[in-house]
Amino acid sequence: MTNADAPPTNWEDVRQWRKRTRATLLERRLATPLSLRIEQGAAALEHLRQAIDMSAHHVIGIYWPMRGEIDVRDIARTHVQRGGDVGLPVVVARDAAVEFWQWQPGMPMNKGIWDIPVPATRERVHPTLLIVPLVGFDAQCYRLGYGGGYYDRTIAAASPRPMLVGLGLSSGALPSIYPQVHDIAMQMIFTEEGIRTPTA
Repeated sequence: MTNADAPPTNWEDVRQWRKRTRATLLERRLATPLSLRIEQGAAALEHLRQAIDMSAHHVIGIYWPMRGEIDVRDIARTHVQRGGDVGLPVVVARDAAVEFWQWQPGMPMNKGIWDIPVPATRERVHPTLLIVPLVGFDAQCYRLGYGGGYYDRTIAAASPRPMLVGLGLSSGALPSIYPQVHDIAMQMIFTEEGIRTPTA
């Protein structure tokens, strides 16, 4: 754990614990030298490329990197060059599922919520593979995100549910995020150390 607190026992305690833990992990990630983050990110991406057949998914969902996240845009560019489609998450309403809008390299972009770039044109796509950024994660492959719940709502509403792949750094590993009923585990998580799957 990132602090000496006793394990939280109710949702309010969990929420406060996650808030503190999220801040600690983000501070740790941003304190890591950029050159090392790039090196670790490249290793994580190589593990992802070797394990996942992108050609099996015509539409993949990615994210626009922020706060020291691993940059997945090269994977997206390659996918588009090979004839696939790529979607970026767009918040169209607070406290609701996001939409994925088609992204092409070099296309016009606008600033979305939190000033994250989003496609200027709304052309919805439906990914069958989601590459999801991680602030933290646990042994069961539950994800600690930024606290907005957007991915959980989006995944819960998706039918059929896409393949869920988490991408982050091993420094974000936690014994548990104390998952709640609304949390949805990743099927696989990739870090610079390799592949993690939920433990038995």
